[in-house]
This record gives sequence, C-alpha cells and structure tokens, in this order.
Amino acid sequence: MTEERRPFVSARTVAERAGVSRSAVSRTFTDGASVSEETRRKVLEAAGELGYHVNHLARGLRERSNIVCLVVADMTTPIRARLIDVLTRKLQAAGKVTMVINTGTDEQSVASAMRQTLNYRADATVFLSGTPSAKLIETSLTNGQQVVLINRDDPLTGCHNLGVDNEMAGREAFFLLRRAGCKHLALVTSTAHTASLIERERVFVAVAEAAGLPVTVMAAGPTTYASGYESARRLFGRSDGPDGVFCVTDLLALGFMDAARHEFGLTLPDQLCLVGFDDIEEGAWESYKLTTFAQPFAEMGDHVVDLLAAPVPVVPGRRIFQPVPIWRKSIRASAL
Repeated sequence: MTEERRPFVSARTVAERAGVSRSAVSRTFTDGASVSEETRRKVLEAAGELGYHVNHLARGLRERSNIVCLVVADMTTPIRARLIDVLTRKLQAAGKVTMVINTGTDEQSVASAMRQTLNYRADATVFLSGTPSAKLIETSLTNGQQVVLINRDDPLTGCHNLGVDNEMAGREAFFLLRRAGCKHLALVTSTAHTASLIERERVFVAVAEAAGLPVTVMAAGPTTYASGYESARRLFGRSDGPDGVFCVTDLLALGFMDAARHEFGLTLPDQLCLVGFDDIEEGAWESYKLTTFAQPFAEMGDHVVDLLAAPVPVVPGRRIFQPVPIWRKSIRASAL
C-alpha cells in the first residue's frame, strides 16, 4: 500500500488562499522586505493551512534536490559523532549532499530543524534523535520526504525505522555477568529514558529476576560520563554495593569504572565486573578495556544509502541489526 503525499504547494496557491499577490507572498518570506502586518498575517495563515514551505534552492532547477538532512541532538557525544561520520561519508560517496542540523532535545528546537529540511526541499531526513514527536515526523512525510529513524523503537507508519536488538544485548549482558559469578547486580541508566535505553533495562532486569537475582537500578542524570561517575558513588556508598554492573551506554560505563577504581579502590575484573553498550573508541583504550556491544554502524549506514538511492522507493518498514559482543578485560571469563 502506498502512502498518500500532500501535493506540492506553490506560492501562487498561497497567494490565492490569502487574497494577495504572489509578490506579497515572496516579500513575506524574504528577510528585510517591506510588507504590511495585515498582509504578513494573511500569508502566514494561508501558508500554515496549506503546509507551504519556502524553497531556498530554486526548486525548478531539478526534480530532486539530492539533499539528505541529518537532524542530530547531542552530536558531540562519542557515539553520535561516530554515527555522523559513518553516515556522511557513505552518503557523500553515493553522490548525496548531506546537511547536518544540530538541534537541542526539546520539541521546539527539533521542529525548527525540521522546517529547515522542508525549506531546502531535502529529499530525505534522517533523525538521529529520539525527540521528534509523531506529529512532527508526519510533517516531513506529508511533504514528500523519505524519513529514516535510527534507534527509535516506536513504529511510525511511512518511516524507515532502523534499530539494534536491545533485547539481545540485555540478555547477553546478564549472561556475561552470571558466568563471571556475579551475585549482586546493578544496572546503570540515565534520565533520558529513550526507548532503546528502556528496552535494555527492561530485558536485563527481567532475565536477572527470573534467575533469582534482583537488580538495583540507578539513574543519576543524563547519559554522560559524570552521571556514570555519580552512579558509582551512590551505589558503592552503600553496604550492599554490586559486584556486577550493566551500564546501558559506554559513556556511563567509563564514568562508573573511574569512580569505582579511584574513589573506592576496586579492581576490575577481580572485585567488579562491568559491561557497557556502544563500543565507543574510548572504551578500547588501555585504561578501560571495556567489555561492550558494538552497534554495527557500517552496516546500518550501507542500509540507509540503499534506501535513499533506490531507483524505486522502498516500502517503509523496520530493520533490526544485531549488536556485536566485544570481549575485553572488564569482566571475568568465568566464576572465581
């Protein structure tokens, strides 16, 4: 079944709806141009009703702009920076023009970013943030864009949805800690509460409790090194500190590890076993040697290119990629 798309809305259509001239529409959307407040109001109301967006790249020059927008929040974090690097390289190699829009995590900021993708008549938008609501994403879809969501687990009709198997990661993280002989488990997450983080937590806790091992869940703040550090301080400040911990991201895990070692004198993996998720570059450094799960970004990037470069539109759907276990020194191979 094909998705219905809103037809292209021209400046002439907006002018007719507003009861003004086409030049008045042009002046309304031109910074510094002279236009009365009443005319501006009429034009903006008509544009909003019709879903009109200004084309900054002369839409008449080509049928497709060949632009792919990446809407990104928290782009300085190691995992997000790595994903941007992979996607931009692969899209550019496929002849696409990439536009990276750095946005905050609040709804208004993301909405503003989405307006830019529409104004420049981007062929597609790839959302690397879990923030945009279904309503905002629908705006892109009804304006004829292909939409790709990465690591957003809720199904949205008409979108290509790429994710990793968080359930597998939660189960395998528990298996690694149980095999190492850990008996007092904790899970460290963040207050971001994205769908991916929630799923890793849910599965890990459920599998552990089914095996008779209760789990202490700690979320000390956003998904940062500092939050991981603070989580360790809180957990080891108690008399029943854990001996096995699953941190739902590597950034949390690195902070947790440093606090455990430097604040409480614990050694890994003899006194504490630790598992992360993401396989950021820093986790492989000699100071950490973090056991983790790698997101297959190269494979995911190839899939995005295949979707956006296909001569015939691909039917939207969900594709799950398997995270790859990366064994290092932060966990024992077996029980002591």
